[in-house]
Amino acid sequence: MKIELISLDSLIPFENNPRKGLNIDKVAASIKEFGFQQPIVINKNKIILAGHTRYFASKKLNLTKVPCIIAELNELKQKAYRIADNKVAQDNYWDFDKLELEFNDLLDNNYDLINTGFDKAELDNLINKTIKDENNSNNEITEKNLEPANKCPSCGYEYD
Repeated sequence: MKIELISLDSLIPFENNPRKGLNIDKVAASIKEFGFQQPIVINKNKIILAGHTRYFASKKLNLTKVPCIIAELNELKQKAYRIADNKVAQDNYWDFDKLELEFNDLLDNNYDLINTGFDKAELDNLINKTIKDENNSNNEITEKNLEPANKCPSCGYEYD
């Protein structure tokens, strides 16, 4: 596998990308804090297979070149890979006890937890609290647990 620096302007977002709700600001902040640690995956025609959020975050940061991996997959496998890349990331959950240990270590070293990708409301809910979902008895933190307190759980409307 070879990583190449490729002109951002030459990359083409996949027009039928089914993944929505991109966290462009969080990813841009992550790239700014940690550097570009995960390449964008493209095909030989420079169409993005995985990494749309990194692409848009790079545009926001005015980057001119980004690290890319050129995948050698046929059309059918490219289509399946686009879906699988997003789905497998979504099928994870947090082990609260271990997350708390990591957060505490970062806090002990005066590291700003906002750089972890969690927003302020999520951090307020997580720091020094044990969160348990009614359906989970093994300290899993799910997306439901991380909802800000000022967001309607039914419709998603955010209020002050």
